[in-house]
Amino acid sequence: MKILIIGDGGREHAIAWKIQKDNPEAELFCAPGNAGTDVIAENIPIKADDIMEIVSWAVENKPDIAIVGPEMPLCLGVVDELTKRGIPTFGPSKAAAQLEGSKKFAKEIMISAQVPTARSTVVRTEKEARAAVEDYGIPVVIKADGLAAGKGVSVCTTPAEIDDAMKTFFVDQAFGEAADEILVEEYLVGEEASILAFVDGKNFIPLVSAQDHKRLQNDDKGPNTGGMGSYSPAPCVTPDMMAVVQSQVFKPVVEELNIRGITYKGILYAGLMLTRNGPKVLEFNCRFGDPETQSILPRMKSSLLEVMQACINGDLNKIKIDWSDDSCACVVMASGGYPGRYETEVPIEGLDEISKLEGVTVFHAGTKRLNETVVTDGGRVLGVTAIAPTLAEAVSHAYQGVLKISFSDANYRTDIAQRALKQKDKNK
Repeated sequence: MKILIIGDGGREHAIAWKIQKDNPEAELFCAPGNAGTDVIAENIPIKADDIMEIVSWAVENKPDIAIVGPEMPLCLGVVDELTKRGIPTFGPSKAAAQLEGSKKFAKEIMISAQVPTARSTVVRTEKEARAAVEDYGIPVVIKADGLAAGKGVSVCTTPAEIDDAMKTFFVDQAFGEAADEILVEEYLVGEEASILAFVDGKNFIPLVSAQDHKRLQNDDKGPNTGGMGSYSPAPCVTPDMMAVVQSQVFKPVVEELNIRGITYKGILYAGLMLTRNGPKVLEFNCRFGDPETQSILPRMKSSLLEVMQACINGDLNKIKIDWSDDSCACVVMASGGYPGRYETEVPIEGLDEISKLEGVTVFHAGTKRLNETVVTDGGRVLGVTAIAPTLAEAVSHAYQGVLKISFSDANYRTDIAQRALKQKDKNK
């Protein structure tokens, strides 16, 4: 079986790793891939957002299935283009991917479907933004409407942070066209959680819960990033909470899209704030989360490929997904300076040592091979991941892996999953 995976991050390495584990005979191709996928697949030098080059390769090589990892090619319509040419493709259409591509559109869907979410106001100028901030008060959240690689959100808790955000969005125009429209949003209090679901157009099956760490530094300080680590399960997502999310989020959203003539197939990711008044949706993503995927897929006992095919074929109702009771933790090692400027092509040492650690896997994100040496090639470089019977063991083993790896100016958080571990200690 020939499989094309589109993307070059830790998420795509985790997807390739899982499929190769389930289907060792499968022939894997990654476009463009990284130094990690290079070990288990053939990397193709085509960028993930070069839609027509991807289509051209697929038409010539005829993969049995294409799997789209990142949001950009989804929002550009790669699924539509591949499907038109008879290539079964896992991921939502361009119309469905608007749920992530436009926060304004996502809010419209949620309001129509009566999905609980924060109040928000759409603005285009600094004057309008400041008026909206005045209305909501501080703290407040300011978001770019479009795609900004997970960095287009400012959580402002002081007047100085408001001024910084205004400069970033309106003076520096740091997010370009993605911030032509901006959402000023009510600040929600609670614990964040990520719940993803497989969707086949009508049916959906939730995955096990996870929690991401968005801020760069310990104790959730510093700027927002694409994610500095994750763990699964998230203890705050109880069975009762999961039932509420299924009935109040996934079901009405899929139904609302169908009412509008949009068939959603693929992964639907709900970023949630668990407030005193119940879960509220912070955002939707139209693909696997990164780094949540790295802590979810190692727990999946069923075949990932079979579930993806069921999503494409519209028969997810015939599938049952089995999960390990083990916990999994992922610690992201990032380049110094990330999420701002950082150096690349920095040699990485110690990767060979990881094979000696039981249950530890390194998912490559921003890496490439340079003269047979693995070097950095992005902001988030590696996701050191461990699976173990308890969350405490998984976290401990992941950090043992981190300590064996080194590259100049490496940065990582040392408190991944600590909130969950402290909560467990309190409940004892």
